[in-house]
Amino acid sequence: MKEVFSVGAVSDSDLVAAKDKLSTGFFKRGVTIGLLSGLCYGFYSSFLTLGMSTGIWSEWYGPNTVLPAIAITYMLAALGSAINDTISAIWALIIAAVKGKLGDFFRTVKTKPGRMIALAALAGGPIAGTAYVACLQLAGSIVIPITALCPAIAAILSRILYKQKLTPRTLLGILICFAASIMIASTGFGGEAPDGLVLGMIVAFVAALGWGIEGCVAGYATCMVDYEIGITIRQITSGLTNLIVLVPLFGIFASGGLGLSFDLIPAALSDGHAMIWFVISGLFAVYSFNLWYKGNSMCGTALGMACNATYSFFTPLISWIILGLIFGQDGWAIPPIAWMAAVVMSLGIFIMAVNPLDFFKNNKEKGGISA
Repeated sequence: MKEVFSVGAVSDSDLVAAKDKLSTGFFKRGVTIGLLSGLCYGFYSSFLTLGMSTGIWSEWYGPNTVLPAIAITYMLAALGSAINDTISAIWALIIAAVKGKLGDFFRTVKTKPGRMIALAALAGGPIAGTAYVACLQLAGSIVIPITALCPAIAAILSRILYKQKLTPRTLLGILICFAASIMIASTGFGGEAPDGLVLGMIVAFVAALGWGIEGCVAGYATCMVDYEIGITIRQITSGLTNLIVLVPLFGIFASGGLGLSFDLIPAALSDGHAMIWFVISGLFAVYSFNLWYKGNSMCGTALGMACNATYSFFTPLISWIILGLIFGQDGWAIPPIAWMAAVVMSLGIFIMAVNPLDFFKNNKEKGGISA
């Protein structure tokens, strides 16, 4: 004889406790996924830099290069970003096909949210992505925390564009972030600073600005689009725009015609030694963005951005390990003040994302992290 349980046998307090436990577990997974996105971004940056220092790229950046200065600084950065994002888009399409989402991709591209994501990708890809690669080549990973100013810039832009109120806590977080940038800038006063540090810092801020704009524009659209489909649209837009528009444009500035871009693009794509690392960096790039979007949906956009921005710590660390220790490249040692700045930057972003008092209060009451 079967035993029957009635709904009344479960008390309200038990239901509330079960709900809280479920919400807490879901939130914890969201935070973990957000942190993994920052970790993947560190690997993406390291392998991208490795690819751009291997094979034909080492000749282009080498002391005997025949390329003009503008091509070395900006055109190669755009080309590296274009190859990475295009390969990342291919990975994204493969993932979508395996999961049976290709139909959703083609349908979403035609919608208003899909067009908004494509528009946001222009700011976050060709502009911010190229600037990010350029600052890495100019000054190394020391300037990465400056690019992590994007949440602070997004908060300021939201105030300007959407009239969203800046609370005292948000302003405090912004000030802490900018203070961390000043800490990084102070490393330029010593003799150990990279030659391109000042220009690298300026270009890094351009990357932060582009990503801040992208966050504002894409924030609305991604509420209505599957995160994997959104990332596929973003990477395709970014990769093709870089490859078809930005690289030839820099080629015209550098040489007065399209000949230079017609020479560099095939040479880069046919270099098997470098392309291996681009394939790996593209895979980490798509998973970094995918995990970022997924983390945002699980723990909230503000905290998700804070977790993702920990790449300002992970990137110098992983670059030092992979490029400096494993592959023996010089220049990847990080001054102590830069490590401190990365931690301070993460603190500022965290303060902008959540109220620390409420965060730790809820954590204490429920025995873990809670929403």
